[in-house]
Amino acid sequence: MSGEPKIAVHGVGKSYGSAIVLEGVSLDVEAGSFCTVVGASGCGKSTFLRMLLSQETPDRGTILLDGEPIPAEPTEDRGIVFQRYSVFPHLSVEDNLILADEFANAPRLGRVFGAKRRKLRGTVDKTLEAIGLAGSRKSYPAQLSGGMQQRLAIAQALLKKPDVLLMDEPFGALDPGTRVDMHALLLDLWRERGMTVFMVTHDIHEAFKLGTRVLVFDKRRHDPHAPQRYGATITYDLPLDHRKAASVPDARDLITQPTDTRPGDQDA
Repeated sequence: MSGEPKIAVHGVGKSYGSAIVLEGVSLDVEAGSFCTVVGASGCGKSTFLRMLLSQETPDRGTILLDGEPIPAEPTEDRGIVFQRYSVFPHLSVEDNLILADEFANAPRLGRVFGAKRRKLRGTVDKTLEAIGLAGSRKSYPAQLSGGMQQRLAIAQALLKKPDVLLMDEPFGALDPGTRVDMHALLLDLWRERGMTVFMVTHDIHEAFKLGTRVLVFDKRRHDPHAPQRYGATITYDLPLDHRKAASVPDARDLITQPTDTRPGDQDA
């Protein structure tokens, strides 16, 4: 084993027009890490996540995946889960889960039939059991609770067995009780799959509960006369050892100041 980081970010910056969103972002992340990403609204957390997915391209700096430049487009080895349930309302639970394989097997029609379809449905049995939706496989998203829909969205992201799982406020719309259940599910899947996880959250307690490493984004410099002049970077990088309570600092003072958003992008 070379000891090479799973993801290496070197001096990354991103601007939209004259607005500098991120600047000087650098970190190395080992395989199997669970990185939670926190910061004030508009500080570039989601922009950073989109760059890890290849939905956005850095203006400056480099991002390496397994020692190679990150692919220019999203790939199967990087799964994504959004806050809004990214499931197809006209498809049942099991048909949502086989959709990616349907496209792979029938790229022109995007649909297979008969024995091929039955075979594909059989491939998701373990996934349905793992996420607790085996009894709802024939149900449609509208018939599911919010927590069940988010379980389905997570399962979609995991079907291709990604090495890296990216999550943007995945539990923000759930009630507290359901969030606790989803935390347990996510931690079980992470340990089982050995994935490297990046999860953006506005909940500082959630960040410290789930993460092995907390990344705090904020601006080091603020100019009240030119608020878009400086971008955010990683102001705190906190490794956590959940076996030792003393290793978890008081996080309430880590995020102190709201920053400006990209026009039309409140989640940047």
